[in-house]
Amino acid sequence: MTGYGRAEQNIEGWQITIELSAVNRKQTDIMLHLPSGLTALESELKKQIAQQVLRGRVTARILVESTKGGSKQILLDQGLAKQYFDLIQSLEKQNGVSIQVNGEDLLRVPGLLTFDQQDLPLDDLKSGISLVLGEALTALLSMQQAEGHHLHQDLESRLAFIEQKITHIAAYAHAVIERYRKNLHQRLSEAGLDIDLNDDRLLREIGLFADRCDISEEITRARSHIKQFRTYMNSEDAVGRSLDFLCQEFNREINTIGSKANDAQLAQHVVEAKTELEKIREQVQNIQ
Repeated sequence: MTGYGRAEQNIEGWQITIELSAVNRKQTDIMLHLPSGLTALESELKKQIAQQVLRGRVTARILVESTKGGSKQILLDQGLAKQYFDLIQSLEKQNGVSIQVNGEDLLRVPGLLTFDQQDLPLDDLKSGISLVLGEALTALLSMQQAEGHHLHQDLESRLAFIEQKITHIAAYAHAVIERYRKNLHQRLSEAGLDIDLNDDRLLREIGLFADRCDISEEITRARSHIKQFRTYMNSEDAVGRSLDFLCQEFNREINTIGSKANDAQLAQHVVEAKTELEKIREQVQNIQ
């Protein structure tokens, strides 16, 4: 789920600021922006984030600045500057043109100007960065939990709608067979075939139809999926992937009901249930 968390502390003369932003994603993807002197901590910090955020794309920006004062110096890479001007002169001679270079052009040369920064004491900062990262994660998760509460309400309302449709389908399914019996007898009568309603051939045909369109098992499994879905939603564990799998199984049952229904009104209930289930599946992708 989406979220934002920020934390900062001044630890032993170093100002540590960490910002975390998370967006929806099916898998876990962690991007770290670290000062060059702290790249050795990347693996440990990613692991710390992954223990708390199980799904989604998380971007972490870590800034470390000294509070002890001292000025920074801008350094010019003399060798790189000479290569740059030698190349300009070579192009001028080869093409017979004059190339004008100004200060703005120099600023655009990667690596030409650098800051002489104080080396970061990795061992001293390691525990402090981990502490501040933990606070930022707490803020991030708090925001995600608030969003999760609203998401829970949305999923529950959609689940209740599907449950209502399943109830309608179950109640109406029994009438399908009776209507088929009457329609079959009417067609036989219109064809000039006078067959008694208790005729064995007619009863056998109706029995075969009833067996083909029996959806009692699918109804039972669909209701079981709804119950299990609610159990997962009320769990404190990470259930995103479990809900995703459950939606696939739920969709399978609804599709089977639709293929066996053989009735326009039942088909309408199936379409409406599938529409809501698809919306649920989209939301479930964001749950940890």
